[in-house]
Amino acid sequence: MAAPGTQNQLSISSVEIPIHLEPKQCPKVEDGNVDYFQRAQWLRAAVLGANDGLVSVASLMMGVGSVKEDIKPMLLAGFAGLFAGACSMAIGEFVSVYTQRDIEVAQIKRENSIKASGETEEEGERERLPNPVQAGLASALAFSVGAVLPLLAAAFIKKHKVRLALLVIVASLALVVFGIIGAVLGRTPKLKSSLRVLIGGWMAMAITYGLTRLIGSNGLQM
Repeated sequence: MAAPGTQNQLSISSVEIPIHLEPKQCPKVEDGNVDYFQRAQWLRAAVLGANDGLVSVASLMMGVGSVKEDIKPMLLAGFAGLFAGACSMAIGEFVSVYTQRDIEVAQIKRENSIKASGETEEEGERERLPNPVQAGLASALAFSVGAVLPLLAAAFIKKHKVRLALLVIVASLALVVFGIIGAVLGRTPKLKSSLRVLIGGWMAMAITYGLTRLIGSNGLQM
């Protein structure tokens, strides 16, 4: 009777190895987490892109408006900032995320090189890697959306001072909205987040306006 007992113990111990390899349900649970992080990746890029587009173009238009009352230079500067910024954001985000992806792929290969099922696990890991094309497109699109707001605010206002005032008001409201969205996505205090974004945008517009006006008043004319 001792022999069967011994066989049972051996069989139980021999099953311990497949037990650790068997639960392939863990990747499914992780898949949900990784998918969330992938969505958070391009959502983060979208919010940051929209905020950058708004602040960059609004500041650029404020700077031009400080030395030129005509609406055409402001709009031309705004559109140039939109095109240049969208391309810059898309390329920068693409390169950044692609570099991150290469690093993660290399790490996955190193980890799977010592595993028997390395090829299967590597394929699964690759599916959960960040997408550089998606991040780049989201960043460029979001930058364009943010940049369009100050352009629309100033496009149909003829009076110079009213145009600048409306530009600041529209940019401020949009900054508050972007700050709240970022706080919701990051689960941070909404008031603090929106105030940081708003004050940062005000500083950017004020500095650009003041320095450009100072340069223009010292003899550099457009």
